[in-house]
Amino acid sequence: MKVLLTGGAGYIGTHVAVELAASGHVPVIVDNLVNSSDEAVRRVGEIIGWPLPFHPVDLRDEPALRAVFEVEQPDAVIHLAGLKAVGESVADPLLYYRVNLESTLSLVSVMHDCGVKKIVFSSTATAYGTQVQPPFVESNPGGLGISHPYGKTKYMIEQVLADLAVADPALEVTLLRYFNPIGAHPSGRIGEDPAQIPNNLAPFILQVAVGRRDQVQVFGNNYPTPDGTGLRDYVHVMDLADGHVAALEHLRPGSRLYNLGTGTATSVLELIRAYRQASGQEIPYEIVARRPGDDPVTYAVVSLAERELKWTAKRSIYDACVDSWAWQSANPNGYTSDQ
Repeated sequence: MKVLLTGGAGYIGTHVAVELAASGHVPVIVDNLVNSSDEAVRRVGEIIGWPLPFHPVDLRDEPALRAVFEVEQPDAVIHLAGLKAVGESVADPLLYYRVNLESTLSLVSVMHDCGVKKIVFSSTATAYGTQVQPPFVESNPGGLGISHPYGKTKYMIEQVLADLAVADPALEVTLLRYFNPIGAHPSGRIGEDPAQIPNNLAPFILQVAVGRRDQVQVFGNNYPTPDGTGLRDYVHVMDLADGHVAALEHLRPGSRLYNLGTGTATSVLELIRAYRQASGQEIPYEIVARRPGDDPVTYAVVSLAERELKWTAKRSIYDACVDSWAWQSANPNGYTSDQ
């Protein structure tokens, strides 16, 4: 299939593009490069052996997006584009509602007009909200007590896509709620490269390990967890990429929801120790106040994806730390490095 990959120049998108090509599909990247780099797209081409079709288009520019569809004539869409920083969404909710919702509405409108009936949406475990206790199961109610606009926009998009699938019986929708992606492609050529101060833990740890930052800030050590720090399901980005391909290849009419994760939780301090072991670097940290919007524990039951998508996470936390250190140590300044 030819697959339009929105946000395809970003961290997850580049890895999905590599796995799509490895599985015999043709990825077409659409990305406005607000939080990504065209160098990442070039490197994906380097890895797969041929240059990717790339359109630097904002999804909210519906005429430009329509022109992409008319030129590329995709068979399916994997939708990863959007803003994703929890703290930023709390500080500037209007930005998140405008960008994330308007982008999706424009995308599905163009899909409808061009007769594209297949879409995989990259959602988040945050859509379960705060009133559901982990481990999360797909049958749990969603959207209850979501504590920040980022998560609310993701849940709203899920509802839009599910409603569209009811209205159009030919539409094939899969919603992927996944957890904290870490790691990098084993080549070390692509990885996570935040445009600003990292909002996620793993890239912050890596920037400390490589000497770009002095220490890691650990947001709270008084959670009801074994070591007091937050517990998360950290899943290797290559496993996530495999999960997106599996979801694409198992699309069928209607709307379906799957968790993608390892099914286990790792604490902040455990992850710091794993990165210290993988990198051989000291990683100093300080405990600071909790961050607004953070949940104490987040992980899920992942058996439905294993059963219906024939997918399971295969790589360990240590594998993810080794691969991401290979990326960061070879590219200490990300895609602006000379290497």
